[in-house]
Amino acid sequence: MKKYLRFTLLSLLISVSIFGQKPKKLTTNQIYEKIQKLNFLGTALYIAAHPDDENTRLIAYLANNVKARTGYLSLTRGDGGQNLIGPEIRELLGVIRTQELLAARRVDGGEQLFTRANDFGYSKHPDETLEIWNKEKVLSDVVWAIRTFKPDVIINRFNHRTPGTTHGHHTTSAMLSVEAFDLAGDNSKFKDQLKYTSSWQSKRLFYNTSWWFYGSKEKFEKATKGNPGFMSFDIGVYYPLKGLSNNELASIASSQHLCQGFGRLTTRGSQNEYVEFLKGDKPKDKKDLFAGINTTWNRVKGGGEIGDILYEIEQNFDFVNPSKHIPKLMEAYGLIKDLEDNHWRTIKEAQIKDIIQACAGLYLEASALSSSGVPNTKIDVNFELLNRSDVNIQLTSLKSHIDKKEIFKGITLAQNKKQTFKEVFSLSTTTFSAPYWLKNKWELGMYTVDKQQLIGKPETPKETKIDFNLIINYLPITITKNIVRRYAERDKGEIYEPFEVLPKVTTKIKNKVLIFSDSISKKVSVEVRAGANFVNGEVKLEVPENWTVTPEKQLFGIEQKNDKQTVDFLVTPPKNQSEGKLKVIATIDGKNYQKELVEINYNHIPKQSVLLNSEAKVVRLNIKKAGNYIGYIKGAGDVVPENLRQIGYTVVDVNPLEINAENLQKFDAIVVGIRAYNVVKELKFKQKFLLSYVENGGNLIVQYNTNRRVDVGAPYELQLSRDRVTDEFAEVRILEENHSVLNFPNKITQNDFNGWVQERGLYFPDKWSKEYTPILSMNDKGETAKNGSLLIAKYGKGNYIYTGLSFFRELPAGVSGAYKLFANLLSVGKEQIEVKQEIKK
Repeated sequence: MKKYLRFTLLSLLISVSIFGQKPKKLTTNQIYEKIQKLNFLGTALYIAAHPDDENTRLIAYLANNVKARTGYLSLTRGDGGQNLIGPEIRELLGVIRTQELLAARRVDGGEQLFTRANDFGYSKHPDETLEIWNKEKVLSDVVWAIRTFKPDVIINRFNHRTPGTTHGHHTTSAMLSVEAFDLAGDNSKFKDQLKYTSSWQSKRLFYNTSWWFYGSKEKFEKATKGNPGFMSFDIGVYYPLKGLSNNELASIASSQHLCQGFGRLTTRGSQNEYVEFLKGDKPKDKKDLFAGINTTWNRVKGGGEIGDILYEIEQNFDFVNPSKHIPKLMEAYGLIKDLEDNHWRTIKEAQIKDIIQACAGLYLEASALSSSGVPNTKIDVNFELLNRSDVNIQLTSLKSHIDKKEIFKGITLAQNKKQTFKEVFSLSTTTFSAPYWLKNKWELGMYTVDKQQLIGKPETPKETKIDFNLIINYLPITITKNIVRRYAERDKGEIYEPFEVLPKVTTKIKNKVLIFSDSISKKVSVEVRAGANFVNGEVKLEVPENWTVTPEKQLFGIEQKNDKQTVDFLVTPPKNQSEGKLKVIATIDGKNYQKELVEINYNHIPKQSVLLNSEAKVVRLNIKKAGNYIGYIKGAGDVVPENLRQIGYTVVDVNPLEINAENLQKFDAIVVGIRAYNVVKELKFKQKFLLSYVENGGNLIVQYNTNRRVDVGAPYELQLSRDRVTDEFAEVRILEENHSVLNFPNKITQNDFNGWVQERGLYFPDKWSKEYTPILSMNDKGETAKNGSLLIAKYGKGNYIYTGLSFFRELPAGVSGAYKLFANLLSVGKEQIEVKQEIKK
């Protein structure tokens, strides 16, 4: 058992590692579990707002214990959060969190759905949320999810009756779910959807509650005692076939949310889960969410005959030789293909194909020589086929989805005799491989998706597929595979990557914001990357009005695919303050290319290729600085150091392990990155050196940290809270107009808080000692004033500054006032030094 448990855990870890693209290779235990799921015709849909909101314990329980088809509808892709593992924020963070959700679902057995809602950041009330989201569109997407997924049971993560008590997105997800529960079954609502699906009335709606939502176990017990609407069941069940409990499985699943710091220990043992019945047909059995719902094959017309075959296979499954079941499985497959019910036919056909393939030990692979190709070119694809059973299997033909080419083969796949060959296909498609929700210009609160059938899908469906047309046990069956790239690296082993269709050329300006602090010209370098061999053309920059660029264009010539060439331009700003977009246009044979390729490659998710507009924001501002040499202690992935370099600072990354009194004294100021005290364990041992640096005359700026189990080691009492101002337009009131931080070297006024993005700030202190001076006051609508966004305290000869202002968002967005204020923070205490220097002169 110990050996088996180690094997199971290893399998789970591999499935969510760099080998996420590897084909599924099921053990007989896993095949048996898939047969159990094949024989359960019931569906559950879990609904919440963000990646990590889902209760993986309940999803795992429904998918693995109940055997229900279980989905998680996350209204957003988590675009508005923070990133603990890298610099990606906003839409790129949404791509990462999408893949982390898919990784979690591969572990807990669920499926993943979305709406077009864009996570714009924290919201305190549903009213605020729906001022930014388009309610009608998000509601229609929830209805679409219900109509297409067709759940019998819907479960909300949050309470629709308590607006204002939690994140506005959370409550909104529940409110929209309650409304959509009825609308999905009404043919007069969202009628355009009915061209592609049918209306659907789910049987019942629940709220997944717990004592946590009530504040204490005592309050929860009081509220639920004797309430007939509450149900509970033990989700801590053990799965002998997996060697894992449901809790362990759920912990591994939730640990896939690494960019949110959700890596955690596995848990095990009995644990109750609670739901409250809200709408529909109340189940009589309080331990069974599907009580009274027909979940057998008799649910569908013609299903009885299929059930007779498949239930017998489940009851007498051969774990040693599963291929013996292939004749009956193929018989059932033929009957499933004839089902009138299109919904269940599609689902069960896909499930049984996986089972047949696994029972035969059938390996089918289409591997390109490269991980990408460009439209209107040819690609070489290596094929590998292997039948590891004694079942009669023949490959009759191959058909490409990309050029519709069909190749007749007539190959018999003899037992354990590998067949390999190469074919050439034309990439006739003009559609690039990129997240579909990022292809059109999007708004603050909504992504734009024109094609109804794409809405809700976690990823862009691959066009680069190959149909393997087979004869198995004398019956035809088609198994479809994505083209991949399979290769090996000596330090990683075998790697599978998705095959992507990309432009012939992409371009990139490294810095997404270019700050001109005076009227002096700057060199702007453009990186040109070839998507094919022998790419030649020209590049030019399109600049805003009153800006100039020389030369007008630059030629490039690149011989090898994926090679890069850098060309330089000289950009000159106007004399007065100005801002706009700098756009890159590459031209080959009269065709313009204006995309940047962003590759996201982390070990726990498959490699992602994202195409964004190749551009940068240019800002001409009048800014002054005092001091130049800045030490930066990185936290949880921000690009503030690069932003500071943009305005002329020399910024040095400080290794926390190397912090000591001698290393710190050379800096004019030291900046601690966002959430550094949350994620950099060494800081608690190095804080004495940082405070000593301040005491001896240094300037220390500490950016925001979350308030959970963290000590920022401030020199005086400082208590972090969850206070935040989410309205980026909220009035900013100046408390200390004469303080040097608002006057030197730049004059800061209320106008400098115009144009901020997403929020004012977060996790402000709500309690501090008299040594601190609060500088600013702000608050969201209907709330009390929050004065803890920027606190400054004199400590010894230096200054300790704590700020929850969201500089990590504002500086990358090129907000002029944020740059001026940050320059002043770095300059605190240097006003007197400059005065003395002037006197000496």
